[in-house]
Order: sequence, then structure tokens, then C-alpha cells
Amino acid sequence: MPRTGERGGPLTRARISEVATRLFLEHGFDTVTVAEVAREAGVSSVTVFKHFPRKEDLLLDRAVDAVDLLRSAVRDRAPGVDVSASLREVTLGLVDARHPLSGVDDRSIPFFRTVAASPALVARAREIASDLQRTLAEELERDPAFEGDGPLLAAFFIAGYATVLVETARRLIAGEPPATAVPDHRARLEHLFTALRHGLTPHP
Repeated sequence: MPRTGERGGPLTRARISEVATRLFLEHGFDTVTVAEVAREAGVSSVTVFKHFPRKEDLLLDRAVDAVDLLRSAVRDRAPGVDVSASLREVTLGLVDARHPLSGVDDRSIPFFRTVAASPALVARAREIASDLQRTLAEELERDPAFEGDGPLLAAFFIAGYATVLVETARRLIAGEPPATAVPDHRARLEHLFTALRHGLTPHP
């Protein structure tokens, strides 16, 4: 029987995610069970899996937000704005706001450490990146204003973004101060968009 109040929608999902993230960051992903997350959140394991079909998605829980941002960057851009410029605006906006999806918010270092320590999380992160690439490619193929190879641009953008993010994660885990790693993270993203628009040039 479900426990009292566990059938809530977004609020229940948010509570489960918050509890799971705290437990994973404190104790490690592989040592914490779904049952422990459910008990701490005051719900049943069935309810946890209702909101998060995979254990990995309890921590990597922003894939839906990323999909929405990619779709919006293509669909909602202003007239005359090309896709790469729209993606640049969205991506750098996340960095400047220190949004969780940027990889440079306050919890990035413990988050990166937790993901790096779990092969299951690393594998799931790669699956999510592949899903995002497919989503962006599909959006570009549907866009009548887009001229070019949608799958190619999607592959370059997602792979480039992942490369920048992984390098920043490596540096932060190694102990580099965010005060130096974050500005360089932004600069490398700028270089990515320059490459998408004009081709690769030597990094200054």
C-alpha cells in the first residue's frame, strides 16, 4: 500500500531526487540502494521507479530539461537567428547562470566525483548524450529553415560539449580552483561555437 502523500507528482519526484542526490554524494552511488532512497524520502520503491525507471536517473535527472532546452533552441529562436547562434546563447546562458546543467554550479565537484566513481553512471551519461544527439538531429531535420546536415551538426555539438564538460570535470576533480577552471570552461565553449560556424582554428 502506498504511504500517505507519496502519490504527488512533481513535488514527490523533486523530493526523491533531492534525497537520492544527497545520499549518493555522501556515500557513493553504488553503495546506496533504491530501497534506502525510498525509505529516506518516505515513499515506496515502486513510487521511486514510477518517477525514475533507472537507478542512474535518480542522479542524472536533468535529461528531460536538456531535451527541452535543445528543442527550444531550434524551435523558438528569433527570425534570422541560425541554429548555432541559438545553441550558443542557450549554452553560455547556462554557464553564466551557474545552472546545474552547465557543469559549473556549486555542486559540480562532488557530482563529478560521484559519476566518475561509478561505471554505471558513466555508461548512463553516455547513453543520455547519444539520446540528446538524436533529439537535436531530429529537430534540425524537421526545421524548414535549416540547410545542411542536421545529424552532422548535432554530432559535432553534442560531442564538443561533452568534451569540454569532461575536461572541466577532470580539472575540478584534480583540485583546480573553480575561479580558473570556470572561465576557461566558458572560453572553450566559445571556441566550440567558433569551430561550428567557421571550422577549427588554433586556440589562442
